[in-house]
Amino acid sequence: MASQDWFDKDFYKVLGVSKDISDADLKKAYRKLARKYHPDSNQGDAAAEAKFKEISEAYSVLSDKDQREEYDQIRAMGSGSARFQAPGSGGAGGFEDVFSRFGQSRGGSYQQADFDDLFSMFGQQGGGFGSGRFGQSTGGFRGYGGPQRGADVTARTTLDFQTAVKGETISLAGEDGKPFKVKIPAGVSDGQKIRLRGRGRPSPDGGEPGDIVVQVTVRPHPVFTRDGLNLRVTVPVTFTEAALGATIEVPTLGGDPVKLRVAPGTPSGRVLRVKGRGVQSSKGTGDLLAEVQVAVPAHLDDKAKEALERFHEVEPKENPRAELMAKARE
Repeated sequence: MASQDWFDKDFYKVLGVSKDISDADLKKAYRKLARKYHPDSNQGDAAAEAKFKEISEAYSVLSDKDQREEYDQIRAMGSGSARFQAPGSGGAGGFEDVFSRFGQSRGGSYQQADFDDLFSMFGQQGGGFGSGRFGQSTGGFRGYGGPQRGADVTARTTLDFQTAVKGETISLAGEDGKPFKVKIPAGVSDGQKIRLRGRGRPSPDGGEPGDIVVQVTVRPHPVFTRDGLNLRVTVPVTFTEAALGATIEVPTLGGDPVKLRVAPGTPSGRVLRVKGRGVQSSKGTGDLLAEVQVAVPAHLDDKAKEALERFHEVEPKENPRAELMAKARE
């Protein structure tokens, strides 16, 4: 996004949050809106798609510490005064169009002369905004601190759960329209960023090129969830399996089921562990955690009902809620 647009766009209002919101609450607000307006949930709804792009653009700026600081400074300069527009503001051109393929519209950068002109309006000649993200991420302006580093470019990709856990090499569209490959490391998590060194915007004065920063979104799995490097799954068992004990099959992610022994008298909520069947990454290997859930039959025929009634007559006369009630009275 060309930075002069920041004068006119209230990203806090777009996300419905206050300016002092924490990073964690900002992420919650964004995710709530993203789920509501995601194109996958609003097929053919142009208004929802436009809203999704708007909130994605707002979050991409406010979730980045450096960009959020600069955005706040620019908005403060524009408040109650004339709106300044850097010369050549259309310079981003096709660059924004290319990276809109990643699901956002920001990314463009001013040429150095534009920034010198802009800062001269405020009695500065560069460097006043520190590390800056108006197209460069480190280094000084030309003539101040040596060659400047090229701008970082932010891209986005959405992965299915298994791809994120196992890792894979995927293709994204480059600035010239040609695909380039990105290696997704095993165990990448939702919201994580992958940095491709030297694949961003070139330096305008012979410095190092910037990077491409790929922000990853991971789709939920219908069965498995992540718990660090562990995978969790809820496994239903019958009352008789839990009471008498049984050997059951448990699914694994992308592999054959494994057999687990359920001990007699296993209650709901007990977790059975399968070593080494979690996330395998450079940080280590997790386990598969299978949480037992006793399934109560919804329909009983007369024969089964009679059998349960006979069992009720001989079952231990224990009140499973006695300890609960005692603690409640403390």
